[in-house]
Parts: sequence; C-alpha cells; structure tokens
Amino acid sequence: MPHAASPERNTNWPGAKLFVNDGPLEPHQMAPLRPSYPDEPVEELRRRWREDGYVFLKGLLPRDDVLKCRENYFKFLAPSGVLKPGTKPVEGVFDSAKDKADYPGIGAGATPGNAKPGEETAANFVDLAMKAHSEPWYAVDFCKHPVLKNFVAKLMGWGEHTLPLQRTLLRNNTPGNKAIGVHYDHIFLRHGEPTSVTAWVPIGDISIQGGGLVYMEKGHDLGEKIENEFTERAKSSGLSEEEAKYAFNQNMMATGFLAEGPKGFGEEHNSRWLLTAYEAGDVVLHQAHMIHASTINHDPDNVIRLGTDLRFVDSSRPYDSRWQKVFEFSDGL
Repeated sequence: MPHAASPERNTNWPGAKLFVNDGPLEPHQMAPLRPSYPDEPVEELRRRWREDGYVFLKGLLPRDDVLKCRENYFKFLAPSGVLKPGTKPVEGVFDSAKDKADYPGIGAGATPGNAKPGEETAANFVDLAMKAHSEPWYAVDFCKHPVLKNFVAKLMGWGEHTLPLQRTLLRNNTPGNKAIGVHYDHIFLRHGEPTSVTAWVPIGDISIQGGGLVYMEKGHDLGEKIENEFTERAKSSGLSEEEAKYAFNQNMMATGFLAEGPKGFGEEHNSRWLLTAYEAGDVVLHQAHMIHASTINHDPDNVIRLGTDLRFVDSSRPYDSRWQKVFEFSDGL
C-alpha cells in the first residue's frame, strides 16, 4: 500500500487496550476472529458459516479497488475540513485540531429513529457523507463489485437469484466518537425471511484500535434465541405474526439496538467478543441473527475508520423490499 498507512500497525494485538461504549474490554472478554481464505473449499466455508455465523475472508476484494473507493470518499468529504492538512485523502487522517463533535458518524445509534446526527456545525460533513451513498464510484463501482456478488452467490448457492439490496450503510468513524451498539441485522430487515447476508467491508486498513467490527462468539445462536423467545411470547399474548414484528421493534432501544454497551452485554450472556485488525480487501460475511458491535476508534495515527454494510438476498424468496432504495435519514429502517 504505497500511498496509505502500513498494515504493520495492524499486528499489535493482543496487548492493545480496546474500548467500547461502556468501557474497556478485559482480556477474558476477547478472542480472535477466525480468518478464512476465498480459495478454500466452499463446503468448508459453508460449515464455518453455519457453525460460527460468519466467514471472515482475507483479501477477497482487490486491494487497489478498495483503496480507490477510500480515496474518492475522502476527496468528496475534504471540503468539510475533516482531514489533517498535508495528508493524502486515501490516508483518511482526521484533523485532531478540530472538534470531533462536528464530525459524527452515521448509524452509530446516537440518534433515535435513524434521524440526522450532529448540530448545525456538522451539517456540511453529514450532508456530504450522505450524498456519497449515491456517487457512482461507490454505488456502482464498489457496491456492485462482481467479485463480492459472485462469491456470495457461490457460498449461499443462490446463483442468478443473488440480489444486492440498494440500501447500504457507508459509515465513517472519526477517532473518539461513539461506537456502534449491540445488534443483529434482522432487527432492521424483518419484513423478509432471516436469510439475508451482510457483507461488512472495511474500506481501508483498520488497526486493532481503529474501531473495527467485533462479533459475539456464537452470536448467531443467541440472536436467534432472543428473536424466537420474544416472538413466542408475543404470539401467546394474542398478537398476529405481523403485529409481533412491530412489537419486537418497539421493545428494542429507540435506536433499534439490543444494548449500547458490548462490555455489559457480553458479561450478561457470558460470551466473548471476537475481534481482529482488518486490511483493505478483507470482507466479513455474517448471518442475519449474528450479534455484533464495534469498538471506539482510538487509532494511534488518528486514521478515520471507513466501512460499509452491503446486504444480499435470495430474490426467489421473500425479502425486505423496503431496502431497495438508497439510504436516507428518517426512512424508518
């Protein structure tokens, strides 16, 4: 990576102090995310998908393609003043002389109901971050990358029915700002079967302290248990299946999350958080009930964490068609 930070920063775990919204994670609360490789036998990858709830694919996407998207993104956001003077856009280095409150992340659960985050001072930055969702270098070149779609089609066996949903979440996370709370994705895609696949794609290298996603060990089993137990209680109270869906959502936090704090949630369920550093080209595919969150970005070089959630469905089965539009604030999803 000749024009961005060296991936050597990514090898400093274990030993790094990692923080989530409700405090530091202790060593007994953490374990490594298991890496897989795209050229491994597909049956083995499917076994890991079923047993672990995720497949962490090293180097699935061409690194240069990912870095080109990162470069375009930060060129697009540069007028907001978010970048440190004298640095290159692809590096995505935050200007630490600025107030981090003026550069809030999208979708971290800071605002109920998917409302627009930040004060007036953040308006330019947030508006540019939203407009980026529709830019061709992202919406077409990156989100519709054939390598990713073809791999999902092969892994899931969906073939020509593999459909990427149009609504995506392109999230930046500037150093020190709020991290993503505890959730699983089916909470937000409940108008379809729980068979969607999320591809979480880091857009650039993310150091172990840089705010990457963390996954709960066997979190897909717990997520499905939480969903099923609530659904059964709702139905036994006389609610229809459709009413039960809305009742579940109303029982969540205002943000739709299970909890703001991964530390306490993990302790409550006696489960560890799986984590790793990420490199441009890596992709994590995870199940609809897989519980995940993120750490707070404390990257030592003030690198802004950038990543996106891309979702795929089997178009021959019922899916949440509300997601067939570009993400916008207060869209109810």
